[in-house]
Amino acid sequence: MLVIEKPPHKIYEAGSFHVWARLVASRVFVAMMFLGSFSVAAPQLHESMGSQAPSFWDPNRTIEKPDLSAVRQIRFLTEDDFPPFNFQLPDGQLSGFNIDLARAICAELDIPCTIQRRNWDLLTASLNDNSGDAIIASMAINAETRQQVDFTSPYFLTPGRFVFRRDSTLKDITPKALGDRPVAVVGGSRYEAFLTAFYPKLVRMNFETPALARNALQTGRVQAVFGDAVTLSYWLNGQEAANCCEFRGDPFTDPRFFGDGVGIAVKKGNTVLRRALDYALARIARRGMFSELYFKYFPIGPF
Repeated sequence: MLVIEKPPHKIYEAGSFHVWARLVASRVFVAMMFLGSFSVAAPQLHESMGSQAPSFWDPNRTIEKPDLSAVRQIRFLTEDDFPPFNFQLPDGQLSGFNIDLARAICAELDIPCTIQRRNWDLLTASLNDNSGDAIIASMAINAETRQQVDFTSPYFLTPGRFVFRRDSTLKDITPKALGDRPVAVVGGSRYEAFLTAFYPKLVRMNFETPALARNALQTGRVQAVFGDAVTLSYWLNGQEAANCCEFRGDPFTDPRFFGDGVGIAVKKGNTVLRRALDYALARIARRGMFSELYFKYFPIGPF
């Protein structure tokens, strides 16, 4: 069964596990190397309480505040069914990583903002008919979406990662160390393609859904599972995993397999707002607020 991608935005895995996400990758730098020519890009990581938060902004870059005189307010658009990034609370209020990030941006710029709910399929149309100013809804940056909107710098990505049972003695995730051991993966996915390219000796045990792949690991039928690190982090945080398993090794973020990032979208040609948002994102990261939001929503994070 092939991975089903819902163009032009979020990336969905095959199967019915729809609560979590299916995100993307971002602007990155070369972080590690296997077998000479095998390079994997990754964001900078900041550790806290045994976890790591990504940073997509150069801390050494001088940040110049843009002219904000033309930005009177920001009307953010989002959706409400993509937890933990954006979702609706029982009282009807919007919450989530994207929502809190939008609020932090508004506070940083000292500009009044609203956050409006839209169905996913109406987000870009609402932006282009001037019903809103910016989309913050984990929208993938790719060739198709770039034709419709302009993006800020990426602010999130979803790497691929290995998860092992806690009782496994395997610590090293290099191709040599894993050898020909059985590893669960969703068949036809970008994660299978990555393993095929860089772990050719592995015995790839293909499953139709991420849930089936995770179950194979829990029951000991495979040595590890490889897949979407955001979905896997959600599982590790939840009761279903029963503390059976853990991430091992570093995240893989090669954009050839895992995409080009998610950003805040603005109307084509709205350079003033795009620069203002980029400035705010960099400032939020530099002051540690981005890491705080990350750990709030990802206690066992994808990094």
